[in-house]
Amino acid sequence: MSVLLSELVGQLNTLLDVASIQDYCPNGLQIEGAPVVHKIVGGVTASQALIDEAISRNADAILVHHGYFWKGENPVIQGIKRKRIASLLAHDISLLAYHLPLDVHPELGNNARLARLLGLQVCGPLDLQSRNSVGIVVELPESLSAESFSLHISDVLGREVQHFGDSKKKIKRLGLCTGAAQGMIDKAVDLQLDGYLSGEVSEPTFHIAMETGVNYFAAGHHATEREGVKALGEYLSEKYKLAFEFIDITNPV
Repeated sequence: MSVLLSELVGQLNTLLDVASIQDYCPNGLQIEGAPVVHKIVGGVTASQALIDEAISRNADAILVHHGYFWKGENPVIQGIKRKRIASLLAHDISLLAYHLPLDVHPELGNNARLARLLGLQVCGPLDLQSRNSVGIVVELPESLSAESFSLHISDVLGREVQHFGDSKKKIKRLGLCTGAAQGMIDKAVDLQLDGYLSGEVSEPTFHIAMETGVNYFAAGHHATEREGVKALGEYLSEKYKLAFEFIDITNPV
């Protein structure tokens, strides 16, 4: 089956409520390809490796979390950006990217899907002052030691988690925000949660975790943001009877 590119983009923009969310990049259609879409390839980042895989699979569109044209980056199309865009245009492949709108969606978003994958119950927003809180508060079915919870995350995501804090502390309620959201550990501290889970870690994160007692779990930027694109692609596949394939381009970060 197939769908018009314009209809596909409109459906996604509405579903993810793109207009209501301020972001660091354009969300939706970033590179226009063929007007009709039969097959979509999904991935976390629109890297050259993902583009090459999409070309080899005769995809009409690529759906990602990390696309192009970020605020503050050099706007000149040269180097790897030129090669990536040239590859897309040469093969008439559209690039659709959804950043924060995909993080925050309550059902298909990265946060919601990671919580589901880890067996955690979503309790509410992490940022009580924000209309569209990027982070969420989640709860374990039963308390686990920080060490046991860290091992659980590692087992589910297939990568070793970096854990900072008291390994014996019981973890029941924690904050969660995928990607590079380590700075939001302050929200978990304010809410007096047991821990905080994100993708990356920075130098101050260690000290905050050790000095506040809020255990920090860095599970990988890439590893924590695979589930949203998977869920979104499966949604489109079911709705429009399209072929969808998620390709996990390995990234240790």
